[in-house]
Amino acid sequence: MSRAFAAACPRAVHLLTDDFWRSIVSGAIPPYLPESDSQNRVVMRVIVKAATTFAAGGYTTIVDGVIGPWMLYHFLLARGPRMHYLVLRPARDETIRRAQARGTNALTAAGPLGAMWDQFAALGAWERHAIDTTHQDRAATLTTLQAAVASDKYLL
Repeated sequence: MSRAFAAACPRAVHLLTDDFWRSIVSGAIPPYLPESDSQNRVVMRVIVKAATTFAAGGYTTIVDGVIGPWMLYHFLLARGPRMHYLVLRPARDETIRRAQARGTNALTAAGPLGAMWDQFAALGAWERHAIDTTHQDRAATLTTLQAAVASDKYLL
C-alpha cells in the first residue's frame, strides 16, 4: 500500500522497515522481543537517517513499517521536513489475516502479530493518527492515505 502511495508521487522513496531489520545478518534479535530494545533503537536511528536524507534531497519519503509511538521520538529529534504519522489499524483478526497473506519473508505467526496489534489498540495521545481500514480494499486505502496526507491532520 505504501509503495503504491509513493509511486503516485512525482519523486518518492519507499523505505520498508523490515528490510533494515533483515540487514542484520548475525546476532539479530526478533524485534518484537523485549530484549531487542537496544537493537531496535539502533535500527530506528538508521531508518530515520535514511528517511531524512532522502527527504532533504527532495524526495517524498514513505517509511513503511511497525513504528509505535514509543519510537516516534527518533523522528521528532531529527527535526526533518514535515512528517506525517499514520497508523493503519484494521481490526485485529483482519490485521493478522493480511499479515499472514504477505508471504514467507514476513512475520506470519499469529501470536507476535496479535501482540503487536495489541500495542496499537490504544495509542493515547496519538489515537487521532489511527485509521480503521478494516473494510477497505487496497484502492480505497490508497485513497484514504492520499486524503490523510493532503489534510495535514496527521502531522507530527
